[in-house]
Amino acid sequence: MKKYRLPFLGRVGLSISIVGCASLGIMPAIAFDTSLTEDSDPMGQVTSVSQLTDVDPNHWAFQALRSLVERYGCIEGYPDRTYRGNRALTRYEFATQLNACLDRVQELIAAAVADLPSKEDIATIRRLQEEFAAELATLRGRVDGLETRTARLEAQQFSTTTKLRGQAIFAINQGFGGAPNGDDTQTIFVDRVRLNLITSFSGKDLLITGLQAHNFRGNAFGEGSVQNTLFPGSTLTSGMSKLSFEPQFPEFDPKDLSRSGFGNNDIALYKLLYLFPATDRLSLFVAPAVEVSDAFPAITPFADEGQEALSRFAGYNPVVRVSGGTSGSGLASGAGFIWNIAPQVDLRALYANVTANLTSSGPDVLPSVSVNPLGAGFFSGSYVAAAQLTIKPVKSLDIALNYAHSYHEINILGTGLSQASENALGGLPLGIPVHVNSVGGTLTWRVTPKVALSGYGAAFFVDDSSGRVDASSTLTSWMAGLHFKDVLIGGNSAGLIFGQPLFRVAADGDASLKANADVDRATPYHLEAYYRIQISDNISVTPGAFVLFNPEGDKRNDTTTIGVIRTTFNF
Repeated sequence: MKKYRLPFLGRVGLSISIVGCASLGIMPAIAFDTSLTEDSDPMGQVTSVSQLTDVDPNHWAFQALRSLVERYGCIEGYPDRTYRGNRALTRYEFATQLNACLDRVQELIAAAVADLPSKEDIATIRRLQEEFAAELATLRGRVDGLETRTARLEAQQFSTTTKLRGQAIFAINQGFGGAPNGDDTQTIFVDRVRLNLITSFSGKDLLITGLQAHNFRGNAFGEGSVQNTLFPGSTLTSGMSKLSFEPQFPEFDPKDLSRSGFGNNDIALYKLLYLFPATDRLSLFVAPAVEVSDAFPAITPFADEGQEALSRFAGYNPVVRVSGGTSGSGLASGAGFIWNIAPQVDLRALYANVTANLTSSGPDVLPSVSVNPLGAGFFSGSYVAAAQLTIKPVKSLDIALNYAHSYHEINILGTGLSQASENALGGLPLGIPVHVNSVGGTLTWRVTPKVALSGYGAAFFVDDSSGRVDASSTLTSWMAGLHFKDVLIGGNSAGLIFGQPLFRVAADGDASLKANADVDRATPYHLEAYYRIQISDNISVTPGAFVLFNPEGDKRNDTTTIGVIRTTFNF
C-alpha cells in the first residue's frame, strides 16, 4: 500500500493511502486516513546563540551575533538546538542567520518601536555586514531568483487544490488452449491509460475524478475478447482468462444493452468519489461512479493492477467484486462510511446500486430480461450492501473479514471472474432474479520484511428471488500466494500464486451443478508466476504467465496458458 502526502494548504497535509493502482492507478482501492498532521517546522526560534551548540564560540562574530539575538530574538535554529552534523557554522550559514537579524532590525526601525537598535548595535551590524558582504550578496541573489521562479510556477501551475496522477499500461499477451471449439489467440497488444485528479477543497476532504481509455475488445457476447476466443459462448465477457487491468465490460454497458458501446481508446469516466471527515475517526463518502472494491483496502500484496499480479483472479477477494463493473461501464453509484475504530481496527461499509441513474426498465429483449437487464432506480434494481472489518493485530499481520448482501435482477453475480459467476443458479434461465449472501476472509503475513504469505477464501450463497422456482446454489473460491520484495535487485518483486477460481460446489432444488448438460464437471485451478523489473522510479516491466487447469470448471477444456509482458508508466 502506497501513501501519498498532498500538501494542499501550506503546512497542512492530507494523508491518503491508494490500493492497487495504486497508485491511484492508479487507484483500484481507497484507504483514507482522516488524521491531519502539521508538518513539523524544522526551524524553531531560539533566544541565545549559546543554544546553537555547533557555532564556534571562539569566533569574534559569535559574541556579536549572541548579543544581537538575545536582544532581538532574530536567529532560527533546529529544534534540537544544533545545525546538524556537529560541525562549526559555515560562513554562508552564518550569513543566512545574519540576514535574518538584519530583517528583524529593519522591522523594528519601520515600526518605530521603543527598543530601536543602539548605536553600538548598529556599529556591530555594519562590521558584520562588511565581514560577510560576499555571502550576503550571494544569499540575496538566490532568494531573488527563487522568488522569480516561484512566481512563475504559481502562474503556470495546474491547480492550487488539485494533483494530477497518471498511469499507462502497455501489454503484449497471448492465450493457448481453451475449449475444444475455441482457438488459440493471436499475439495481441493492449493498453489502458488512467488520469486521476485528486482534489482537496479544505485540506480535510478528498475528491477523486478518474478518466480512462483502453483498447480491450468484448461486447455483450464476448466477441473479440481473449476469453471468448478461447471459450466461445462466454457471456458478458466474464471468465478465468481476464487480466488484472482488463475491464469487466470492455465494449458495452450492461445497464443499457441498447447502447452501441465503446470504441478503442474512447475516454470514459471510471471513478468519481467525494470523501470527507465527519469526526476525527469517522469519514463519509458519496460516489456517483465507483467500483465496490474502491471502498475497501486491499490486503493482498498482489492487488496493484499495474505492478503486481497479472490476473484478475489474484488481486482481491471475490466478495468485494460483487456487482462492481469497471472502466466506465457497469459502475455503481454508492455511499458509505470509514470508521477508524482504533489504530489497528478499521470498519468500512457501503450501499451501491448499478442502476441508480435509470428511471424505469424498458421492454423485454429476452424472457424476463428487459432492455435494462439490471433493473432501474437507486433503491431498486441490482444493488449491493457490503462491509469489511480490517484488523492488524501485529505489525506483520493484516486480516480482513468481508460480508456482502446483494440483489441481482438477473441470474449473475457480476464479479467477472468465471462463467460460473454469470450463471449463479446453474442451469436456470438468465431472467431469474437472485439474492446473494457472500462471506470472505483475506490474510497477509509478512514472514520477513521481504517475504509475505497471502491468501483468501470466499463463499457465495445464492437463492432464487422470483418465487417462480425453488433453487439455491453455493460457489466458492480460494487463493494462496507468496510475494517477494527486492528479488535479485532492489525494487524488483515477484509473485507465485495458486488457487481455485469461482466454482459451483452445491446446488439444491431446481438449480444444477452444471451450467448445461454437456459440461464435464471438474474443479478448476489457477497457477501464476510473475517478476516485476523496476527499470526506473516511473517505469516497470512485468513478464509472467498464468495457467488454468480445468478452466471454467469443465474437464473437456484444455489446460490454458495466458502469457503476458506488461509495461507500466507512472507519472
